[in-house]
Amino acid sequence: MTVRRPSSPSGASSRPQSRNGSHRSGTASRGGQRTDQRTDNRAHDRVESNNATSGPSTPGLAQLPIDASFADIGLSPAVVKVLAGRGIDSPFPIQRVTIPDALVGRDILGRGRTGSGKTLAFVLPLVTRLAASSTRRAPYRPRALILAPTRELVTQINEAMAPFAAVLGLKTATVFGGVGHEPQVRALRSGIDIVVACPGRLCDHVQSGTAILDSIEITVLDEADHMADMGFLPDVKRLLDKTPDGGQRLLFSATLDQGIDVLVRRYLHDAVTHSVDPAESPVVEMEHHVLQTSAADRLPVLFNLTAAPSKTMVFTRTKHGAKKLTKQLIAAGVPAVEMHGNLSQNARQRNLEMFASDKAKTLVATDVAARGIHVDDVNVVIHADPPTEHKAYLHRSGRTARAGNSGLVITLATDDQMRDVRDLMKMARINATISKVGLGHPLLTELVPGERVHIEPAPEAPHAPQQNQRAGGRPGGPGRPTGSGRPAGSGRPAGSGRPAGSGRPDGSGRPASAGRPVGSGRPAGSGRPGQGRPASSAPRNPSR
Repeated sequence: MTVRRPSSPSGASSRPQSRNGSHRSGTASRGGQRTDQRTDNRAHDRVESNNATSGPSTPGLAQLPIDASFADIGLSPAVVKVLAGRGIDSPFPIQRVTIPDALVGRDILGRGRTGSGKTLAFVLPLVTRLAASSTRRAPYRPRALILAPTRELVTQINEAMAPFAAVLGLKTATVFGGVGHEPQVRALRSGIDIVVACPGRLCDHVQSGTAILDSIEITVLDEADHMADMGFLPDVKRLLDKTPDGGQRLLFSATLDQGIDVLVRRYLHDAVTHSVDPAESPVVEMEHHVLQTSAADRLPVLFNLTAAPSKTMVFTRTKHGAKKLTKQLIAAGVPAVEMHGNLSQNARQRNLEMFASDKAKTLVATDVAARGIHVDDVNVVIHADPPTEHKAYLHRSGRTARAGNSGLVITLATDDQMRDVRDLMKMARINATISKVGLGHPLLTELVPGERVHIEPAPEAPHAPQQNQRAGGRPGGPGRPTGSGRPAGSGRPAGSGRPAGSGRPDGSGRPASAGRPVGSGRPAGSGRPGQGRPASSAPRNPSR
């Protein structure tokens, strides 16, 4: 990578030029207090520390004191006051080095490990620059765009930004799938400053004309490599192509690998690269353990660890595995909720709130949550199923040891998984302590101390009357554990489901003219035992 010093004479404007050569609007830099470290985009993967210097000595970011305040790096008093009110007094390293460059309109390529404070690193300069801009919001035309890979991450970015946007008079909105279009259309129609979105749903709005991106001044890509891994790059490129070429673009991620090389080369111009950690570096505050156990002891050991008072995230490989393990934990007296792609957005949000508020101390998740959930006080991460590749291990593990805190990461591995786990640790550059344990081993309470508490599961809802049950089918109203999407014991109680008379006039779902004519199809008494319909095709029991 080529590291160059700015060559402009002293006193010249330090605001960078846009793609068309004109100066970008924004906050002027404070004279002589910046050192730029520019990237050769063709070799962006060789990211160096901001302390690397060459050429004549110039006061700059590398020389800012470690305890520099948010006011020292150029944020407005209103923003600094909100930060202080939230107990945030000094910037993290990624914030200290990126915010001054972002404030003067530079494109940024930023890398910092998960939990390093990247969200505020782009939120704070974004709201500051928009508030200082002379443009005004208009219907369907947001002024800034933040793209993120998951619904949870979109929601949490918006929540982190909300107090700063409010004090500066900025309006924000979220756009993602799994919920209705119409509330999002209403928000866009009313005129917003910042839209925080998942790429797929925003593409739908662009195609339908309910989101127009020709007024975007600042674009942020958060977790860009994860968007590449999830196959979102075509949508991301379509969206970026709709934004003005002269706008500012900020790309932040825990890793900057070849998956996003096309984005860097095509959309970032003369970007400043800031990296506060080596690529995919482990967090020093994390303690890593591999617990080798027999297949028979695996679940009992997991139940013991999660029954401790610590807030714990447990990762599985599949959605089915997450659902099943949540039920097993609840049955063992461990309050747990689940997080995976099969849940509705309302269920995901409810379960996340239960976990964040300690109503459920354990969250069982698939990799969809490895980058999409930010809860700062997670004490323990347990890999119930070891991940298949090292990047997933690092991102899962990054749910703990956030914001400067310490954390514990435990991988459960059966005897036949140990070879793969050793290879995984080597690829992740993790020096984990490996111990062979079983239920009752003293290491379990040493790693996760505290009294093991088991709570009696909520009773199942009473079963519906026997006549409401289809032969060979599911009982009418089996209770479900709290973490399964519906509230505990919901099932479908008698009388719920489709109301009588819904769908077709005879109350059975399909219109009367659709499918088989009334009285046709299987003769009465045919098909499954006890399942034949009379020729009159009586309405289905409304309790189903």
